[in-house]
Amino acid sequence: MLVLVSYDVATIERDGERRLRRIAKHCLDFGQRVQYSVFECNVDPGQWEKLKARLLSTYYPEEDSLRFYYLGSNWKRRVEHFGAKAVSSPDDPIIV
Repeated sequence: MLVLVSYDVATIERDGERRLRRIAKHCLDFGQRVQYSVFECNVDPGQWEKLKARLLSTYYPEEDSLRFYYLGSNWKRRVEHFGAKAVSSPDDPIIV
């Protein structure tokens, strides 16, 4: 299933810069960045629970915001992209 993860982390408070990097790193472990604070994560239910738990244990609910959009398995007809910086499909192989 495809889950779109977006976040807004308060970088002024406490360890904001580190927290911002940790959240981005958690998302990169399971998906690809499509905008500065937006990631597409093509995950199975077990992977999603693991990622969600990591994110919820990292953010500060009184200062930060996390949003999850569940696009499901039939996401291709729900996503359109226009403009610069097109990203590859989450189904495409990734060469490391």
